[in-house]
Amino acid sequence: MANENKKDFNAMLHDSKDMPKIVEITDEKSIEKYGGKRMYFAPPLDYDKVMRRVPKGKVITVGDIRAYFAAQNNADFTDPITAGIFCSIAAWASFQRTDDKTPYWRTLKNNGELNPKYPGGVEEQKRLLEAEGFAVIKKGRTNIRYYVKDYEKYLYRLEK
Repeated sequence: MANENKKDFNAMLHDSKDMPKIVEITDEKSIEKYGGKRMYFAPPLDYDKVMRRVPKGKVITVGDIRAYFAAQNNADFTDPITAGIFCSIAAWASFQRTDDKTPYWRTLKNNGELNPKYPGGVEEQKRLLEAEGFAVIKKGRTNIRYYVKDYEKYLYRLEK
């Protein structure tokens, strides 16, 4: 995202954008890729609510949140594009508040990777995770990425 300091992310967080909704997709490649036709769209505030549930010592992935929303709403999958955007909005909204913070740093990309789109980038997410006792490892030589080591051991399980 660009110009984060000029945006009101808390207003964006509370803009439901006519969601929740389910859309039936017809693109065969997408149907094959995601395993079905019924695509769920959750509003930004729903992502924030789930991200708030993750306790200290646990992490969750955006994919886990998407799977949870799909299961809760009888959909085949949850839209991956809005999921990433709305998790970032929740992070930035929390960053802009002085209190009532969302522990956004505990929400990882699908493979345990840190999210460079969160406030302060991977450096700040790494600092916050390490402060909670997580080990963060670096992978790559030119395209360097950071991951929570053994993140699977620390996954927070959402009740279906």
